[in-house]
Order: sequence, then structure tokens, then C-alpha cells
Amino acid sequence: MFQYVVGRILWSFVLFIGMTVVTFVLFFVAPNDPARIVCGGAQARPECIKVAVKRLGLDQPIPVQYLKFLKRLVIDRSLGTSFITRQSVNPLVVKAAPVTASVVLGGVVAWLAIGLLVGIYSALRPRSLLDRAGMVFVLIGISAHPVWIGLIFSYFFGYTLRNFSIHTPIGGYAEVFNPPPGKPGGVVQWAYHLILPWMTFAILFAALYARMIRANVMETLNEDFVRTARAKGAPEGRVMRSHVLRNALLPVVTMLGMDIGLALGGVIFTETIYSLHGLGWLSLQAIDNGDLTVIEGTILFATICIVVFNLLLDIVYVLIDPRIRLTTRNT
Repeated sequence: MFQYVVGRILWSFVLFIGMTVVTFVLFFVAPNDPARIVCGGAQARPECIKVAVKRLGLDQPIPVQYLKFLKRLVIDRSLGTSFITRQSVNPLVVKAAPVTASVVLGGVVAWLAIGLLVGIYSALRPRSLLDRAGMVFVLIGISAHPVWIGLIFSYFFGYTLRNFSIHTPIGGYAEVFNPPPGKPGGVVQWAYHLILPWMTFAILFAALYARMIRANVMETLNEDFVRTARAKGAPEGRVMRSHVLRNALLPVVTMLGMDIGLALGGVIFTETIYSLHGLGWLSLQAIDNGDLTVIEGTILFATICIVVFNLLLDIVYVLIDPRIRLTTRNT
């Protein structure tokens, strides 16, 4: 297992280097004139372009620019400096990251809970009323767009039910620790303000997970080792926990790593609908202002988070599935 973990860490480092190369090329090599883009495009003044070229290091050879870019990121641990506000990108990302993390991780818990319940019950009761309703839910989740879901939730739960105690806030974020004066705060208010964003993610992803879990559980129930366990007189609960679910849920771990990246990419829609000032909102503001370094910084930070999260999932996968440890030991 140690050899496997070391291999995954080295592979994650290779991914990190590749990610920095792609980001550097997209932001500082591919554009015809990134200094002009930073300064506002066609209306940019020559004085601003000259300062931007110097600040971005565009007057140096590309290999030197990349090495300085990598040094700034790895050694200085800096995501850059905003050319518009002259502020470091780090505090901007640090302020926005908890909002995005709250939305995405809470959404992960919501869609896993719904997907597991619907998928397992549908597999155990095929062609039942719940199974058919679950498939309708899958169709809606696959077809719907997060903006449409967010608007429907905002109208129904935030506006239509505003006179009832079950209505929820349609925007804003509550800090768990040290909320601003006069603003709601604490764990309860934090969760209360994020119910609708979580459910938006849950509708989008739970449908896919329910369908996948249903298919995996039904397939695993027909395996020889399950029939053998039942023939030996093992309790049904133990058969489900130790044999069926442990094998049927292995693909969920793999799929989760990819879907975290998709969720981070689509969080900009959810944050816009619910007025959440996370990384998606920060990127959108940077795009409107033409702030190249802030866009680059948020993308770098999100990509690093995805690499780290996938590394953790790889470690969890090897803990769940002993066959990987055997394969690693044999090789």
C-alpha cells in the first residue's frame, strides 16, 4: 500500500506540473497580446501596456517566464497580483474559497445521500412505484440546467412560500465564525442559507448516482460470491454491507473524483443564482473587469484542489478494495 500511495503522490505531482504548463500557455502564451487584454483590449493606452509587459514579465523568453511563474506559485506560494486593484490574489481566493467549499462539499453529501437511498431501494425493489419514480427523477436531473433549477427553487421556496415557516433564503451566505455585525451567523444559519444551493447540486448529480448505484447493486446481487454467502446462512444485512455494497459502490469513488471537478466548474451558475461570493463569482467579476491574474489564480487554486481531492480518493479506494493492494504488491 505504501508503494501505491507513493506512486499516486508522484503522479499527482506530474499532473500539477502539467496543469501549470497548460495554465501558463492559456493565459500568457496563447493570447496574441496579454498585456493589451489586461489593460482593457483595443482601448488600452500605450503607457498601461508598457507597465503590464514589465509586470507580467512578457519581455523575457518564454522558458524564463514559465520558470518564474512556477517559482511564484511553488516557492512564494503566490497566485499573483491583480492588475486592476493591485491586490494580492491570495486573500481574494482565501475569502471566496470557504463559500465554494461549503456549496460543493455540502452538495456532495446531499447528492450521495439521495443517490444511495434511491439507487439501493430501486435495485432491491425493481419495477416498483419508487423505482419508476426514481427513473423519472433521473430523467429530470439529467435534462435540467442548474440555472433553471436554481430559479425554480428560488421562486417556489423563497418567494411562493415566504408566508410559511418552511421558506428558505434565496441568496446570501452566513459565516460560521465571526459573522459581520448585524449579519446572520453560526452553523444553523450557515446551513439554512445553503439548503437551496445544496439541493440544486443534489438534483443535478443524484440522478446520475442513483442510476449507476441501481445498476451496480442489481449486477452485484447476481454474482456467485453473493449467492455463496447466502447459501452459507449469512444474515441479509451482512450480505448487503460486506458483499453487495462494498463492491457495488467502488465505481462511486472513482466517479466522485471526476464529478468534484465538474461541480467546481459549474459552481459559477449556482453562486450567481444565489448571490454567493465564492470562486465562481470571483471568476465572473474578474472576467467582466478583464483581470487576467485573478482569473488565472482562481483556476490554479481550483485545479490544485481537484488534484489533491483525487489523491485522497485514490487512497480511500485502496483502503476499500484490497485487490489494488494485492496488485501493487505483485508488481
